[in-house]
Amino acid sequence: MDGGSMRPTTAPLHAEIARGPEGGAAHWIHTHDGLRLRAGHWPSAGPAKGTVLLFPGRTEYIEKYGDAAGFFAQHGLESLVIDWRGQGLADRLLSNRLLGHVDEFPNYQNDVAAMVELARTLDLPKPWFLLGHSMGGAIGLRALMEGLPVAAAAFSAPMWGIKLPAPLRPLAYAIGAFARPLCLSGHLAPSTSLTPYVQAQAFMGNLLTNDAEMYTMLREQLKAVPDLAISGPTINWVYEGMRECSHLAAQPSPDVPTLCFLGSAEQIVSTSAIHERMDSWPKGALRIVDAGRHEVLMEDTATRHLILGEMVEFFTTAR
Repeated sequence: MDGGSMRPTTAPLHAEIARGPEGGAAHWIHTHDGLRLRAGHWPSAGPAKGTVLLFPGRTEYIEKYGDAAGFFAQHGLESLVIDWRGQGLADRLLSNRLLGHVDEFPNYQNDVAAMVELARTLDLPKPWFLLGHSMGGAIGLRALMEGLPVAAAAFSAPMWGIKLPAPLRPLAYAIGAFARPLCLSGHLAPSTSLTPYVQAQAFMGNLLTNDAEMYTMLREQLKAVPDLAISGPTINWVYEGMRECSHLAAQPSPDVPTLCFLGSAEQIVSTSAIHERMDSWPKGALRIVDAGRHEVLMEDTATRHLILGEMVEFFTTAR
């Protein structure tokens, strides 16, 4: 995996909203297909036992994972987090910067390559580990299949299938397939909103977390730095996401020790796709988080620390 050839330069890291550990820094990095992305690095608090390559989900950004990076730092792990193309402070792909868009899902592997090159440039301590959430779980699974150099992987509600009622799937495919020749692929997907989810949805009834404090934090982060926000996905993002999930489902599981966490109240990604994958992953284990919603790493402190603690134990014993 080789990224862009330009040297990384200093990028902004909004430490005041990230609540991450001391010593954090952000870098501009470049992909082979000409995009500028942002990556954030947090060091460990003591001697490092390795580095977590953190692959966020759709709509997410580096600062959202300051809390997780702080936990990892206290347990001897450094963190490297990325703003994917089209979100965070990375280059946006459409004139309306709020729209969540990608041309083709495999393009995210160019972002992975640039991130890996940065990890090498910074000489981040090995072994490296993968943590992928939601869309980052789909990107991460393909990256593992293509040889991402990690010793172990963990996933949180990975997007290995998009939760849609079965009767709507053929319609979603049809809309996506016909949108491109009609120049509609960059339009907002039906039933989604131009207002970012945490700003449009009150805490009561949200699909992300049971924890009011964490939900308020997410809303305040976007209020403080509006440029981090994106809204609903485009028609093309949904179509390409469905195609990627179908491709991944047809591939065997990588020969990598893997731990996956899934909330029992998950309503955004396909739970059946996760169960099917983990049931057949020879080196994989699935943990169900009781009452957890989509973002189990944004649940209450006790739940977060229980999950992150198990990840740390899993990573540091995987060889």
